[in-house]
Amino acid sequence: MAKTRVLVVGDIMLDHYLWGRVVRISPEAPVPIVEMADESYMPGGAANVARNLTALGAQAELFGVIGPDAAGRQIKHLLREQNVECQGLITARDRPTSLKTRIIAHQQQVVRVDREKRGPLALRSIGRLLKEVRSQLNQADALIVGDYGKGVVTQELLNALKQDCARRGIWLSLDPKPVHQLDLSHLSLITPNRKEAFELAGRNDGSRGENPMQDRALLEVSKLLLHRLQPALLLITLGEQGMLLCQRGHLPFHIPTVAQEVFDVSGAGDTVIASFTLAIAAGASPIEAAVFSNHAAGIVVGKKGTATASPADLRLSLKGRP
Repeated sequence: MAKTRVLVVGDIMLDHYLWGRVVRISPEAPVPIVEMADESYMPGGAANVARNLTALGAQAELFGVIGPDAAGRQIKHLLREQNVECQGLITARDRPTSLKTRIIAHQQQVVRVDREKRGPLALRSIGRLLKEVRSQLNQADALIVGDYGKGVVTQELLNALKQDCARRGIWLSLDPKPVHQLDLSHLSLITPNRKEAFELAGRNDGSRGENPMQDRALLEVSKLLLHRLQPALLLITLGEQGMLLCQRGHLPFHIPTVAQEVFDVSGAGDTVIASFTLAIAAGASPIEAAVFSNHAAGIVVGKKGTATASPADLRLSLKGRP
């Protein structure tokens, strides 16, 4: 993995956390008063995917859009600290950096405040972004698209990336957001969660069985998505039920979760797509990559905030130690 280079393209945001405790209920309204004890910032969205890659020892370069503001400068500073190359970040004067502020009290999220602009990226900015990506694509082993529905990942951008990766034989992964309707056909890897998988298939999710391999609705949805979108691999994350790896011509493969304790699920999907793609690029089989990413996800949900898994964490988890 240390010899592997992965590019990440997509929506970038800054995660802002205010940590505290509830001291009383406000006399002004029936809401808790949180007495702040600490404050922290972490790269979010596609930036979190990139920091998950470098946390595992890989080389990662991030491509996306930030605003000419303090949040954008903070993201660059944090990324440099975590060895993420960020020369591919472009500044758009008409778009503020996406900033998500979460207030956490007694290990529970009280409220989240989002400051962002969600409109589609201007064609001029798409052209600038593609130029930056293409300048580095020949030195890449894989590319991850982080679509969080903020407007950076447009159909024009995705079509160009699919063509460029297919021409060079580069692995292309995407974590979909069904609310942002895109043509997701012919990708190397798609990683929806259960809710997103049913939305992509246009199906209503009924009752959930204890065994995903006997969940007829889930299996039908996975089969439909494989047929309709033709990905090389489909990885459906199932929360406490682990994940389901699907591939045309093969039976689905279920990987039970290894999470010991779930503290915060923020960014778990970023960890899954980063670790799975990295494992594949480093030579793992699809099942090996799925098991590896399942362990990585089990680690990060046991940490607070948008966290990452380190090689030391993974060695312990793979040996069955908490």
